[in-house]
Amino acid sequence: MLATMVEHSPAADAAVRAEVAADPRSMWERMVAGELYHADDPEVAAAGLAARSACWQLEQIDPADEDARDARLRNLLGTVGENVVVWPGLRVDYGTNIHLGDRVFLNVDATILDVCPVHIGKDTRIGPGVQILTPLHPLENHALRATGWEYGAPVTIGENCWFGGNVTVCPGVTIGDNVVVGAGAVVTRDLPSGVLAVGTPATVVRTLPES
Repeated sequence: MLATMVEHSPAADAAVRAEVAADPRSMWERMVAGELYHADDPEVAAAGLAARSACWQLEQIDPADEDARDARLRNLLGTVGENVVVWPGLRVDYGTNIHLGDRVFLNVDATILDVCPVHIGKDTRIGPGVQILTPLHPLENHALRATGWEYGAPVTIGENCWFGGNVTVCPGVTIGDNVVVGAGAVVTRDLPSGVLAVGTPATVVRTLPES
């Protein structure tokens, strides 16, 4: 990844700008691919503003008006399966990179920052205050970070998972099917299917029965 390649270079910003200038892809395409991009690029910034506006509009709809909320949600997100339920307080970066399977449930105040794709499998239940994060910033080259370069890594969550309240899922994590993550856990690494994970960082404490 370019972010790693240039982090120790004193000419990091110039190197990135030269590479971007030679890249036929848009800044948006670079962002979704997990490569360095600028969030203040006009296309990216406009998409972010539209998403924040859409989240605000979603919050103006009475929760009892399920059809209107569902329609608004489908306009905001990339893919929404059947019988998806999203309670108030959803916050996203762009929305279009979020994909929810059938019967996914997001409790109140979910935050999904989707500079890269986020996939949540069917029948997964997400507790209140959960954060699913894909953005990253250059770690060691503070000059590169200060000039506004960012990148990201996708998150994939399997089917029939259950996350307790205030779980945080970090960039680049893949979680298997039938996984339970205890409240307050911070998931920094991949989790295999069929396990219970708790703590900070989240650690597998036991295997769950298959049925």
